[in-house]
Amino acid sequence: MQKIPPELEEEVEAPSQSASIDVSVRASFPQSEIFGVKLINGRPTQSILSIVNNEASPITVAFIGGSLWTAEPLGGPTQNLRNLSTVRYNIEIPAGQKESLSYAFTTDMQPADLRLSLAAVVGDSKGLAYTLQAYNETVTVVEPETSLLDPQIIFLYLFLLAVFGGTSYFIYRTWITTLFPQKRRGGGGDRAKTSSRGGRKVDPSAQVSVVGADGPAVTSGAKPAAAYDESWIPEHHINRPEARRYKSGSSSRTKARGKAE
Repeated sequence: MQKIPPELEEEVEAPSQSASIDVSVRASFPQSEIFGVKLINGRPTQSILSIVNNEASPITVAFIGGSLWTAEPLGGPTQNLRNLSTVRYNIEIPAGQKESLSYAFTTDMQPADLRLSLAAVVGDSKGLAYTLQAYNETVTVVEPETSLLDPQIIFLYLFLLAVFGGTSYFIYRTWITTLFPQKRRGGGGDRAKTSSRGGRKVDPSAQVSVVGADGPAVTSGAKPAAAYDESWIPEHHINRPEARRYKSGSSSRTKARGKAE
């Protein structure tokens, strides 16, 4: 892209009304609404400039640009807020012909009513340049409409949900489980402790082994009954004689020697 001369750029930003060339320029906005032109922030605004050459010789469209100004309803002084991009075309229009050129620009400003100024710089066959006003009316700068199906909005919701879930889990694991521990369900352990505490102790000496069909068991209390028939067992096997104590042989020998002497 070639560099634009400073004097021509100033003419595009603030065009003069003293053009002495028979060329008409009109700007239109295909995407405009009934209530006026709206400039949506972040989205390109498309405009069409219709240029009619009424001269007897061809002309050349050099540049198209514009600027945004404050809108004063009472006709007070205006201020240039932003200069729009200036695009070079270098398109020749023959005598008596018409040409439509597309010009797009993007805004990123606070929503407000502003005055939009668009201009085209054309040159005649003699090399003289003229700045022609194409549009100079009030427009509205607005923010884009948000939709729930917008991918950016969906990603934002998912990110916030993940942050909220992670924070909640951290608080639960750090504070809730520490301050309010969960009680174990079921009374098996407590009942076992209660039964073990409240149960009576059994004297081991009072426990008797009982042999039955289901195997050995332990009972406490009275003298156990015999689990077999004693009628066929000899009496000397049942009533065993008590063992007698005998003195050792050394002591008996000592007594015998004393009697002999």
